[in-house]
Amino acid sequence: MKRQHHFAITQLSYIFLFITSSKWNVLPQNLPPPRYDGFVYENRKGGSDSILIEAFLDPVCPDSRDTWPPLQKALKHYGSRVSLVVHLLPLPYHDNAFVASRALHIANMLNCSFTFPLLEQFFKHQEMFYGSETRNLSKDSIVKEIVKFATVIVGSSYSSPLQFGFNDIQTDLKTRVSFKYSASRGVYATPFFFVNGFGLPGAGSALDYKVWRSIIDPLVGAK
Repeated sequence: MKRQHHFAITQLSYIFLFITSSKWNVLPQNLPPPRYDGFVYENRKGGSDSILIEAFLDPVCPDSRDTWPPLQKALKHYGSRVSLVVHLLPLPYHDNAFVASRALHIANMLNCSFTFPLLEQFFKHQEMFYGSETRNLSKDSIVKEIVKFATVIVGSSYSSPLQFGFNDIQTDLKTRVSFKYSASRGVYATPFFFVNGFGLPGAGSALDYKVWRSIIDPLVGAK
């Protein structure tokens, strides 16, 4: 999202200052993490011959929501020639972005097949977690609402594990690592895309299907 970019950049700068001053030795938030950040879409791990898209998204960002359908359409068109890794960037000016991102990490830990259906559920109903809708709710009440919301996707048998996940420090750390990874790549808005490691212009704006075709077609042709 483009709005308040300067605020986001300032916040990320503070993160970098904190990390630098602590010389990366803050425990238990050890960096680098034990595994690469991000969720692999449809288990397309890619390879040396595939094109890699990295998408930085916020589950309660309207522009992230709007960019998702055309991106999915492009992935379906190119099939195994293109792989996608989604990184979560809970923007500090989006209320409830961190707790929604944490719910996605919890769901992924329970069963990786839950991750993208839950992300799409957030996109479809994200107005439920806008600040205007939750300003009178406590943090605990918002967590309970998100657990109930996520249970629709993961099933009632996972309701308790979802709730427990919010008491597990590891899920908090995973969400923080995602934020810090985004900062380390210079990402300051959502959606934000890299293709084969190179950032695309238009940060914070949704890309439509025609734009994706114009980006990927030449790369596929070159291969």
